[in-house]
Amino acid sequence: MWIRPDWIYTDLHPILFSSSKSKAEMKPSRPQATKTADSAMEKFKTFSYSTSFLKSRLFSSSTHLKKRPPTSHCRNEVPLKLGTSLDMPSVADKTSIDKFLNEKCRSGNVSPDEAHYVFDCMIQRQPTPPMSSFNKLFTALVKNKHYDDVISLFKRFNSTGLLPDLITFNILLNCLCNVSRACDGFAVLGTILRRSFFPDIVTFNSLIKGLCREGRITKVTCLFKKMKAFGCRPDVVTYGTIINGLCRTRNTSLALKLHEEMVKGNGETGAICKPSIVSYSALIDGLCKDGLLEKAKELFSEMTDRGINPNVFSYTSLIHGLGCWGKWEEAICVIVEMMDQHVQADVVTYNVIIDELCKKRNFVKAYELLELMDQRGVKPDTITYNTLIDRICKNGKIDKANELLEIMIQRGVNPDTVTYNTLIDGFCKNGKIDKANELLELMIQRGVNPDIFTYNTLIDELCKNGKIDKAIELLELMSQIGVNPNTVTYNTLIDGFCLAGRIDDARELFVAMKNKGCRHDFFSYSIMINGYCKNRKLEEAMSVFSEMISVGVTPDATTYTTMLRGFFQAGMSTHAKKMFGDMRLNNVEPDEYTYNILIDGLCKNGCVSKAIDVFHTLKKGKLDLSIETYNCFLHGLCKTGRLEFACKLFHKFAQEGLLPNVITYNIIINGFCKEGQLKEANDLLSNMEEKGFAPNVITYNTLMHGFLHNDEATKVVELLHVMAERNIMPDASTASIIINLLLKDEKYCGCILTWQSVRLSSWKYCCSDVNG
Repeated sequence: MWIRPDWIYTDLHPILFSSSKSKAEMKPSRPQATKTADSAMEKFKTFSYSTSFLKSRLFSSSTHLKKRPPTSHCRNEVPLKLGTSLDMPSVADKTSIDKFLNEKCRSGNVSPDEAHYVFDCMIQRQPTPPMSSFNKLFTALVKNKHYDDVISLFKRFNSTGLLPDLITFNILLNCLCNVSRACDGFAVLGTILRRSFFPDIVTFNSLIKGLCREGRITKVTCLFKKMKAFGCRPDVVTYGTIINGLCRTRNTSLALKLHEEMVKGNGETGAICKPSIVSYSALIDGLCKDGLLEKAKELFSEMTDRGINPNVFSYTSLIHGLGCWGKWEEAICVIVEMMDQHVQADVVTYNVIIDELCKKRNFVKAYELLELMDQRGVKPDTITYNTLIDRICKNGKIDKANELLEIMIQRGVNPDTVTYNTLIDGFCKNGKIDKANELLELMIQRGVNPDIFTYNTLIDELCKNGKIDKAIELLELMSQIGVNPNTVTYNTLIDGFCLAGRIDDARELFVAMKNKGCRHDFFSYSIMINGYCKNRKLEEAMSVFSEMISVGVTPDATTYTTMLRGFFQAGMSTHAKKMFGDMRLNNVEPDEYTYNILIDGLCKNGCVSKAIDVFHTLKKGKLDLSIETYNCFLHGLCKTGRLEFACKLFHKFAQEGLLPNVITYNIIINGFCKEGQLKEANDLLSNMEEKGFAPNVITYNTLMHGFLHNDEATKVVELLHVMAERNIMPDASTASIIINLLLKDEKYCGCILTWQSVRLSSWKYCCSDVNG
């Protein structure tokens, strides 16, 4: 005799047998729902970003819920019409009920309305049909995955006083586990024990499947070990379910151990069943996802050696694994073998191959494979098109991706939220916000609800284009239609306000964000600190920085660098040096950009000796300094009159193995010009060209300013002609030089004709800039 373990619930959960109102009865009435939608619609009309069509569609979806007419509980009273193919009056007699159960239920072609009607007839019959008849009806619903209907009917069944048998309980338990209610499944197990039934392998397999579905692997292991206490030995389904669950939760090593127990027929469980195609396929899939391809191939060979023919799932898992890990040639061999073994590829197989082709940008072959699917009778699904659309968008061909959406709809494949989000994101990244808006309208027109990603993408693009007020309207719309903004939404809007110079509005939203239940993250604080620093509000920036640390959000090198730059720009070098010290004290390692800001800031704030110390410390630390760091240091030296030191450092570049760039030459040329050493500056220009560095407009402007200041107008004209010959676009500074040249002597007006012949439009632009 076995004893019921303590760990099993002994009472059924109240929800299974309560006489409370059904879900349909608990729903708000249609007038209430309509009133809510109408109220939201009035607010929605203020949103000018979307069209009126978009507005109406968004709210129409909130009132489409249908309620099943309540079934009768009174004797001799049956619903007359449910709109099904069933001849309702004729089923009331015993023969018709039996015919329905034996023919229609066996085929599984039973709608929920038919099942409820027949159930009413059955419980009103005298005598009541046997329990096997009810089980047939419930099983037919399970075949069509109408799990909630089975649970609902069981509650009514129980309230009539009828006694379920073990099969009925197993059906109920299976339904509960399939809707992720394994806890209620254990309550049913408790009732099975309380009513002196012996739970069988079906009972335990259903519970194990439910726990695996919920990812509760520890509970699965516990239940698996305790099956023997009930005299139940795990079968091939048990092992297959557990192995599949372990692999789905990335516990592949445990799944492999269990598989080995099956193969050897020993171990703690005393396994006597052999692995099946299900367990092999699950393991191969799990091993491939973990990158253990050799072990996956070994298991694949073991499976075929044991006389188990691989199925489409086995082949697809191996193909996908090999493709993901760059072994495409081996994947092709598996595809060929699959065809040789006459295993018909399914939509998942084609999706895997299409994805790999798209990754290699072989879109022509991917399109050919899409057509081949139709020829082979395999209908492409949403994932097929989503894969193609995503890869095409990432390749920058957004219009081609949009054409594919049209093809998808024409072929009867319904796009989902992912499809539209991918295209909306693609249009936004290509600066086509109007197209993105049109797609949002189409999305809602087709009954696909936008999610948080949809709105965040649109808000981000609006903020980048300076349309912050439109973005705020979209935020308000989100709240009205029940899509809650998240931290990313608020961070994007706060950054948008900062970019627009509306720092007070950014602060207001920063505070409101917390009040609405969205916690500030690292980016929230960093955006506010950067915004305050750019607006020279260092006290406020420091306040946010302190708050960031106090709530346990750790600043990184970028945050500290932002504060450093802000202090230096405000001339607060003492505060900057203290901030840098705090950074080191808090074990935040400065990066190259931090040192660039530090050196540049020290030089510009008259702390050149300190900048030199930092530079030498960096060199002694054998840190690989980039040309950008050297440029910052050279600029600081030249600006503080240390040209000779800068030149020495510049000439050592070759020894350091460092290659200067145009900016480097411009810094030294500017230094020579400021010191009046125009010959050296001009020689450096020639040296620059000899070494293959093309001077830019800044180079010529710097030299021309120097020559003009030194009253060498002829040299200025020569350089202007060189710029014209080399087709170098002038800027406002160039125009200013020409005007100053004309003010000195009108005879140089000929240089204007030179510019008109080469860059008339550019000259007009420069003049308009100067005059404006």
